[in-house]
Amino acid sequence: MENGKQGKPGLILTGLLLGILLSSLDQTITATAMPTVVEELGGLSLYSWVFSIYMLTSTTSMPIYGKLADLYGRKRMYITGMTFFLAGSALCGLAENMAQLIVFRGIQGLGAGALMPIAMTIVGDLYPPERRGKFQGLFAAVFGVSSILGPALGGYLTEHVSWHWVFYVNLPFGLAAVGFLTAGLAEKREETKHPIDWPGAVALSGSIIAILLALVLSGNGRETDGMLLGLYGLGGVLLGLFLWIETKVKEPILPLSLFRNPVITSSSIVSFLMSAGMFGAITYVPLFLQGVKGLSPSAAGNMLIPFMLSLIAGNIVGGRLLNRFSYRQIVWVSLAVVVMGFGLLSQIDSHVTMAALAAYLIVAGLGMGPLMPVLGTAMQSAVDRRQRGVVTSLFGFVRSMGATIGVSIMGALIHIQPSLERGVQNVFTLGLLLLVLGWVGAFLLGKARLLQTAQEPISHSMKNRGEN
Repeated sequence: MENGKQGKPGLILTGLLLGILLSSLDQTITATAMPTVVEELGGLSLYSWVFSIYMLTSTTSMPIYGKLADLYGRKRMYITGMTFFLAGSALCGLAENMAQLIVFRGIQGLGAGALMPIAMTIVGDLYPPERRGKFQGLFAAVFGVSSILGPALGGYLTEHVSWHWVFYVNLPFGLAAVGFLTAGLAEKREETKHPIDWPGAVALSGSIIAILLALVLSGNGRETDGMLLGLYGLGGVLLGLFLWIETKVKEPILPLSLFRNPVITSSSIVSFLMSAGMFGAITYVPLFLQGVKGLSPSAAGNMLIPFMLSLIAGNIVGGRLLNRFSYRQIVWVSLAVVVMGFGLLSQIDSHVTMAALAAYLIVAGLGMGPLMPVLGTAMQSAVDRRQRGVVTSLFGFVRSMGATIGVSIMGALIHIQPSLERGVQNVFTLGLLLLVLGWVGAFLLGKARLLQTAQEPISHSMKNRGEN
């Protein structure tokens, strides 16, 4: 299978950036529209499922898309994912009740699971290792910007046009993304038929859905202990079945042999803990600002802008550091900066000033920024092209799972505290502990670093792999 290196990188990158813009925008754009949607469609009790179903289907589909992209081509699977995403978007705009909206959001999430991982995989195909970090940093920056713009754009469209256009706005940009990618990426594929690990895919999907569903229900507070134990037990059984299946099939969805590589193992551990600690805690900053400091929802949301801008700056810097330092050096220093920021955030109370809080968030964002492009590049560079889609999707999957589990656990932690102020302090303390564990997990990265090469776009060598 050859990659589309004879294509047009400018068109390809434009299409991929548009896709990332849409998938990340849709995680936040609906937040400000939902009160109006509920008022028109009813179904307040189903409110949280509009967000939860998107997370469930997008997270579940990531590793499956990654494997299929390795088997059948990046372009085919990216366009398949975009098709589901746009179909779901159009249907969401046509929804007549909350039940329909939830089903259609599930279809939308099913497509969104392909967009970010396959985009990063295509970049890995197009560019040598020393240039991948730069573009992964660019993708992360677009992700951050769209996360900032999402609530504002959703509010504007809902107020001045219609909530339906929160979903319809995806259509022209998504079609443009498909057009750019189709025109730019000249991908050639082998005609060999590959067996698809459907049993593994079903077992993995069932396990993820059961575990995430239990987390969502526990966050809603309407669960029973028996129901939660049943879901967690089912998730564990299906996970065990999935691991057994992967040792038996010819083309596993997630080859377990990948974890023999210390770079992949370490990057996965760090990514999971980083996402659980960082995003789990940051999610509750607006709650603290509204519940403790008395800010309005819009003012509380604006307080995250310094964090996102510093995160973007860190993304860009991290991509450039890859050519000078080992993965472990960058990850250790970055996590140390994040830990410093979380140490400050764990002390916030009702007397904290907005300037001080913004400064703490900036410190955390600057440390967080380099981690995503560095860990993503490390994982891609640890395998050859035939497994790059699986590994890139694995990176997105562990980050998504980490963030989801972190938000759920920290939400439960807040609920058992005597005050919101104390709860948020404990949330950041837990996040601090998870980040320290991530710092320890980065030890397995050893002295691994990029091997400079400008000769072949699909080269992926790594120096001193796994050496400690």
